[in-house]
Amino acid sequence: MRNLRPNRTREQQLPAELKKWLYASGSLTQQLTDLAGGEFHVERIKEQYQRLTLADSRWMKMPYHHLAWVRETNLYGCEEQAWVKAKSIFPILSLQKKARLFQHIGNKPIGWFLFQRTNPACERRVIHLEEGWTRQSCYTWHGCKFIVQETFLPAFEQFIRQH
Repeated sequence: MRNLRPNRTREQQLPAELKKWLYASGSLTQQLTDLAGGEFHVERIKEQYQRLTLADSRWMKMPYHHLAWVRETNLYGCEEQAWVKAKSIFPILSLQKKARLFQHIGNKPIGWFLFQRTNPACERRVIHLEEGWTRQSCYTWHGCKFIVQETFLPAFEQFIRQH
């Protein structure tokens, strides 16, 4: 996995307890499930087709004019408040291949399928958005490229500080 790290000023502001989560490899689904003592669920917020942004198309080396299927979800551990807001971007070219299964997983987490008997290539960058610290991962899985963005919400930061 290749990490694209934030500049020094921003990295110094990154809370120490979040750093390991932002740069961890492997399945976030499994890591959150372990942290929550086996509890985990996904709430779908929105699924729709939309045009790739210029930045996302460049990162995935996909044509800018192509559509992508975008899935937005909240991820929950053992508390009532969501821990992570996730956004997955699947370009149409990937949906014509094996990644098409992600359109039909309902409330199941992408991680259960993505890391099942495989360790996909991953390029990662960490940024700070208005909602919180975010890791963006560009995966290459069975010849398909797509982006998974995970924003760690204040409820998660509070939980890991207390435990």
